[in-house]
Amino acid sequence: MKVIVGLGNPGPQYAETRHNIGFLLVDLLAEAHSLQFRAKFQGLWTEGNVEGERLQLLKPLTFMNLSGRSVRELTAFYKVLGEDLLIVQDDMDLSLGKIRLRNRGSAGGHNGIKSILAELGTEKFWRLKLGVGRPTRSSRFEIRDSNRESRTTNIEYVLSSFAKDEIAQVDDMLGRAEKAAYLWIKGETDRAMNLYHR
Repeated sequence: MKVIVGLGNPGPQYAETRHNIGFLLVDLLAEAHSLQFRAKFQGLWTEGNVEGERLQLLKPLTFMNLSGRSVRELTAFYKVLGEDLLIVQDDMDLSLGKIRLRNRGSAGGHNGIKSILAELGTEKFWRLKLGVGRPTRSSRFEIRDSNRESRTTNIEYVLSSFAKDEIAQVDDMLGRAEKAAYLWIKGETDRAMNLYHR
């Protein structure tokens, strides 16, 4: 059994924001296999057979900072090991369109991952990081202090929607991330990294 968790915030005001790209990928996977979500594990949950594996999909509805509660509830119930858990997250340290697959690591400042690390007590679980970039000087989130980024600016940025001229890049990234997820499900993680780390 494999579990893929997409991170995001519930509510229509967050639906198309950078912070919710994990939700967007999990929605794509569910739609591709006609899986219907229902309320369970403090989130929206569904399951089905994908790539010869029993796959569970979860979108925590706890808000990002408490994502770990939902993840822990599911993994404890099904006794899921870290090697069978993939967390899909946004990553500001990757430029828009880049993806990275990792099997462990720190939170890197991501509050959803911080919560999961705290609740699971381990960093040994897979992450699929989807690049959303950082605010640039020409954006409406322009950084006022040249020496360091304002925390408020970063929060506003990840809670903002993608710009119209970014949508094609986002769609392409989600398409590649979906293919990488299928390889992860099949255990072909090295192949996924070789093909999609760009």
